[in-house]
Amino acid sequence: MTPTLTYFSIRGYGEYIRLLLTDQGVDFVDERVAYKSDEWAQMKSSMAFGQVPRFKQGNKEIYQTGSIMRHLGRVYGLNGSNEDETTFIDMFFEGVRDVRSKYVRFIYYDDYTREETINTVLPTELEKLEKLFKTYANGDHFVAGEKVSYADYILFEELDVYLTLDAHILDKFPKLKAFHERFSQRPNLKNYLAKRAADKVPINAIPKQ
Repeated sequence: MTPTLTYFSIRGYGEYIRLLLTDQGVDFVDERVAYKSDEWAQMKSSMAFGQVPRFKQGNKEIYQTGSIMRHLGRVYGLNGSNEDETTFIDMFFEGVRDVRSKYVRFIYYDDYTREETINTVLPTELEKLEKLFKTYANGDHFVAGEKVSYADYILFEELDVYLTLDAHILDKFPKLKAFHERFSQRPNLKNYLAKRAADKVPINAIPKQ
């Protein structure tokens, strides 16, 4: 049965899931709901936590970004080939989410200025990811070596978002920069990314970037 992903009509947290499904060639319904719309107001009460994303397939509904990504990682073989890899992928995924939280504090809460975010906050976190990314195969392939994992999709999307803040933000992190360039050329993603750019899909729920 064709699954349905429900999320806002922005990139946000739902974009990791869209990228994974698209790259894996999964046919799915990409249900996009306008933020602060009547449609969302009516739909919200039916959600387990009153929020999206929601991944629905048949009678099964899964909520929470990490839970959905890990589920898809298990289903599509994107969860590592042994316990060490599985744990590392999980850890890396959560590490990227921590970086995202710093970005969110700039976008939605004004905890940092743009200059602080670009020059200090994000580089400090990216330095940690650059070091960790070298754990497998010296960072020449994916998060956990030569095989793609669900953590690669969140990493790619977050790097892509930060590049919209500053086109040179990855210049001091060669492994991450090379990964982003390689990943953007994956056959199943190229057309999707091109269309996303052409459609100017918003990154956030507010017009700030």
